Amino acid sequence: MKKLIYSFALILTMAISANNVSAADKVKDKVELTAEQKVKLERITNRVEEIRHMDRSNMTRAEKKELRKELRELKAEANATGGGVYLSVGAIIIIILVLILIL
Repeated sequence: MKKLIYSFALILTMAISANNVSAADKVKDKVELTAEQKVKLERITNRVEEIRHMDRSNMTRAEKKELRKELRELKAEANATGGGVYLSVGAIIIIILVLILIL
């Protein structure tokens, strides 16, 4: 039984590493954005440029923190506009373990 578990762990490790290497080689095709998405992305880009050119030396610590928070939200919004589903390695391992338990 131990040999079976070790063999399965080895196969799982090899499968995950092979997928990561092959995924790095692929070039992602650009997805065409709708007019609404282009306007949204342009608005985000303009706001980021506006923040970049601000004079932050006279700002208080709280104001700088708010700017960082806004930039993180803008980044997340811009990434969501591009679409796609991203899974972390931990999430993939949990999904595989659940599937093993079910089957």
